Amino acid sequence: MIPVRAYLKLLRRYLQPLRGRVALLALVMSAGISLQLISPQLIARFIDGAVAGEDASELIPLAMLFILFAVFQQGFAVGATYLAEDVGWTATNRLRADLADHVMRLDMSFHKSNSPGELIERVDGDVTSLSNFFSAMMIKVVGNGALVAGIVVMLFLESWVVGIGVLLFTVTAFVVMTQLHSVAVPWWRAVREVSAETYGYVGEQVEGTEDINGNGAGAFMQERFASMMRRWLPLAVKGWTGWAMLWSTNIVLYGISTTLVFALGGWLFGIGSLTIGSVYLVFHYTEMTRHPMEEIRSQMEDLQKAGAAIERVDELLAATSILRPEGDLRVPDGALSVQFENVTFAYADDDGEKGPVLHDVSFNIEGGRVVGLLGRTGSGKSTIARLITRLYEPQGGIVRLGGIATWDAHVADFRARVGMVTQDVQLFRASIRDNLTFFDPSVTDDQILDVIHRLELNDWLASMSDGLDTMLESGSGGLSAGQAQLLAFTRIFLEDPGVVVLDEASSRLDPATEALIERAVEHLLADRTGIIIAHRLHTVTRADDILVLDDGRLVEFGERVALMADPTSRFSRLLETGLEEVLA
Repeated sequence: MIPVRAYLKLLRRYLQPLRGRVALLALVMSAGISLQLISPQLIARFIDGAVAGEDASELIPLAMLFILFAVFQQGFAVGATYLAEDVGWTATNRLRADLADHVMRLDMSFHKSNSPGELIERVDGDVTSLSNFFSAMMIKVVGNGALVAGIVVMLFLESWVVGIGVLLFTVTAFVVMTQLHSVAVPWWRAVREVSAETYGYVGEQVEGTEDINGNGAGAFMQERFASMMRRWLPLAVKGWTGWAMLWSTNIVLYGISTTLVFALGGWLFGIGSLTIGSVYLVFHYTEMTRHPMEEIRSQMEDLQKAGAAIERVDELLAATSILRPEGDLRVPDGALSVQFENVTFAYADDDGEKGPVLHDVSFNIEGGRVVGLLGRTGSGKSTIARLITRLYEPQGGIVRLGGIATWDAHVADFRARVGMVTQDVQLFRASIRDNLTFFDPSVTDDQILDVIHRLELNDWLASMSDGLDTMLESGSGGLSAGQAQLLAFTRIFLEDPGVVVLDEASSRLDPATEALIERAVEHLLADRTGIIIAHRLHTVTRADDILVLDDGRLVEFGERVALMADPTSRFSRLLETGLEEVLA
């Protein structure tokens, strides 16, 4: 079956705001179809009049009226095409926006299992298939379907015998094409899936070009890409085979219909049931069915692709986040407390959940305190940061920010109150201004410059060739690691969060840049709650408290000075052993 119902269900709410344009489109299409049905009547009347020997004064007005109808018909065709494209692209652009918004609201486990390239292909590529079909459906499938129905009615008015013959042909053609369509939809779905997989792979390789080339893995990656293309080719051939089946079927059916009309027309003219003008009219109406049927046939290809795209869009919209529904409480301003109450967390994989990364972790960081978070690699330090920003949600226990549970607050407001700086800062291909504001035009240059001054980064900005207008590239942006982290600090300061999480921003910097960052960090942590994921001894000297993790369990939490003075504490032993070695 043609998935028109699923298609209309998906886009019904997107057509509601466009109902005025849809109504105008229906009116213009109806006018064009009416002229197409009336014009052959003028030709038949002209032929019968000429055969009967009527005067030219009676025939010329018929010819002029036919020309006028033809001009208006073309005008309506142009107007209908424009309106159909406008409706199609407007509706599906809104669908793109909703899909993108839905994807952005899903939790990180979804994004870990779906590459950026694949999501781009699904949000844009699949919806483009829907847009192409939607605009074409309005003008070609629906319009030409109405035209065919009108032609059949006009043929019945001329001769019920011819009408029945053409009606049977039309119904047979639609049934055959519909059955072929149901066969071809799974073929196009397979094409869309391998297309998304390939684009996802390409996106990953472009992102990792430096590592691939640096490790001499280019040949292997090219071979893997070639294997994907080898898998894509037979699927694409199979998909286009569906198109070929429809095309050849239409040719055969049209040949049969032409033979039928010639036979019936000749017989009816011979027995005197039809005039020569009527015979031409019957032949012309039947000939007219060829173009709309061909248009409908050509759109069946897009319909095949749309059927596969609809299934994939429905799957994407059906994807749900493991995060609980967000609440509407507002997180308070100022430095915020951070509480973990018996938190247990495990990352999920394709077969379910892996072993727990955090085991019944509980602690309370008071607002305004700076905490050094210590532990070996894999002990759960980064996981705690992700839970604080609600990129994930614990399977057990509660995470609170400012006394408010993560799921009781609005996600956007909650995340706006937490700033996080990782060692790998994400930069966009845009100006420094846009990278600092995340493309928010409401943030003025004066605000940006004030923050840069407060962070003592005037010299850093002055070193940029065009100041705030300096263009950066995506990825590293052409900046050093230290410059990228300074940019990230400025981003956070503009947001003015209550909690700042630093993944030891000074872990791989030259001494001069590290000194600049040290001063910026002091300003950044002032009057805020700070959580520093530490890898080096020097980093935790500014911490008020120390939190030590071991294999996902909290083994120590207390004031840094007190723990240093206690020779039995885990922190004291770490200092004696050498923090860099123990935490490696």
